[in-house]
Amino acid sequence: MQLRLPTTLSEVQRYLAEGAVPVGGATLVWALWQRDGFPEQAMSLRDLPEANLIEREALGAAVLLHQVDDRVPDVLRRAASTVGTGAVRRTATVGGNIVGSTLRCLLPAAMVLNARATVLDADGTYETDLADVVAKRHLLLGLRWRDPVASGYHKAAAEAGGPPPLVVATAVHAGSDGRHRLFVAVRDGYEVISENTPCHTGPEQVLQDLDRTELGSLPSTARDTIRREVSEILARPTGH
Repeated sequence: MQLRLPTTLSEVQRYLAEGAVPVGGATLVWALWQRDGFPEQAMSLRDLPEANLIEREALGAAVLLHQVDDRVPDVLRRAASTVGTGAVRRTATVGGNIVGSTLRCLLPAAMVLNARATVLDADGTYETDLADVVAKRHLLLGLRWRDPVASGYHKAAAEAGGPPPLVVATAVHAGSDGRHRLFVAVRDGYEVISENTPCHTGPEQVLQDLDRTELGSLPSTARDTIRREVSEILARPTGH
């Protein structure tokens, strides 16, 4: 197997046209390749500048999870810090987690940031939403978002090899009208549900509004966790 390491977007396009398979950190595909056979060409974006950004409002797809630090919002940093073991986080990438994984631990965090994805195909780069990236498994170059006023992240304890643990991500964004809006994303099993609502109406009204969305149909344990996480973020001085 030949590993391609492009340094420009044009090289990425050329290698894709030649059949190179995006590899991410290889934490998810290596076992499959050992079982099913290795491709002739694989491609890593680790040397591509556009895929290695770490900024307050941007994160590249080739960034390793252990590199996600306090330069990004707390919700994204905490999400990355809970993925797998330290050894996994030193190898796994942002793009591999969002596009290649069935768990997608970073997806709820990216959704409450209202992130947009930069992807690449044969025609060049363009922006799209996260749902499109997950459904069509685009080649992800990175994520961009607006810095939230506040954010939070909760991942329930779970046994190795058991069902996916509950994840609740929250973020408050400032609106152009000066009023803030709360975003909540929940991973229950393998499904991720995302909702948002104005939060200037007060905590109890916000919780009632969320109960009337798809989040209100979740199991009681999940609803209790949502209530706790929402109440906590709205109680912060910056969360009103």
